[in-house]
Amino acid sequence: MRTLPLALVVGTLATSAASQTLEIVGYAGELGEWELTASVGGAPDDARSRELSGRLTMRHVGICTQDGPEEKTGEIRLHMTAPSELRATLSADGVECSYRARRSDSYVGLLRCPNRRPVPLILWIR
Repeated sequence: MRTLPLALVVGTLATSAASQTLEIVGYAGELGEWELTASVGGAPDDARSRELSGRLTMRHVGICTQDGPEEKTGEIRLHMTAPSELRATLSADGVECSYRARRSDSYVGLLRCPNRRPVPLILWIR
């Protein structure tokens, strides 16, 4: 009899967590020359799949910028595969890149884009 109320509480927490918006901040590149910001969310139906998606902005903040920072916009799709693992797809300017990371204080992994060498990407999710 006690398992039913506990299951309802856990289900409610999972649903409310999935429907909230999360902020993502990060840096890509060997020297962290690209600043990444995004806001992602998911529908309550996505609670089991743990899929989140939203708008993405990447701004070049390296010192070699001449005419102001270059900026790219697109979409990010996250999939939480385990409590400490993250997979993502980032799409900007017609290029789709993949990302796999493990969590320590942040998510640390490599961003892989077609016809380019992989670059480090560090993400914080709040």
